[in-house]
Amino acid sequence: MPKPRAKPTPACPPLQLEQALQLLEQSGRPPPAGDSGSAQWLQGLVDALVDLSSRDALTGLSNRRSFELALAREVDRVARSGEPALLLMLDVDHFKRVNDRFGHAAGDQVLRTVATALADSVRPMDLVARVGGEEFAIILPNCPAPFGAAVAERVRRRVELTPVMAGPTGAAIDVTISIGGAFAPQWVRSTPSLWIERADQQLYRAKALGRNLVQLEASAVSLVSAEERQALFDTHTGSEDHDD
Repeated sequence: MPKPRAKPTPACPPLQLEQALQLLEQSGRPPPAGDSGSAQWLQGLVDALVDLSSRDALTGLSNRRSFELALAREVDRVARSGEPALLLMLDVDHFKRVNDRFGHAAGDQVLRTVATALADSVRPMDLVARVGGEEFAIILPNCPAPFGAAVAERVRRRVELTPVMAGPTGAAIDVTISIGGAFAPQWVRSTPSLWIERADQQLYRAKALGRNLVQLEASAVSLVSAEERQALFDTHTGSEDHDD
């Protein structure tokens, strides 16, 4: 009986060079260095496209997908190393009023200005992302509690003092942000969603207390939730079973 013929493996679609170059041009990026079509040029094009896929088109910050991947890596790192890490969730105050009064073009300018202020207020090792319409996030690895509080306040103050000139008449728009922060439980296998939930709770507090405020968890030693305790127990049990 003849053996069934193996199905051919679908070939990867060819890289559409013209479309790729158009994407780079539309994003304001220069074409790759080197001779067009050379190995160096093609590698530069691929690298630029990969970087472009991880960036928010409006602000140039990391996008939500990159943020989620980085947050998962940081959760794993904290669980293994025990180093403190802080997650800041930020929201532009009364952003809808900006769009309603000055128009969406002015709203976009506000978001770009806030993004620049955030990126200029943190270390190169920190990750700044736009995760929603007027929502941003910052991951600060190796961040003790006193340092985290100082950084969060510096970020808030930087945005407050940065003028935004927008609108048809170039009117000055006063912009503030509310910030909530949570520290990852050290030596505990947490999850990105639980970490975000903790930071969001502090953000809600900042907004409820009047906005243009920073609210952080009281200590870098966060309370361990029931889900995190169960994850820690499962990890420990799995290790014992493996040793047997």
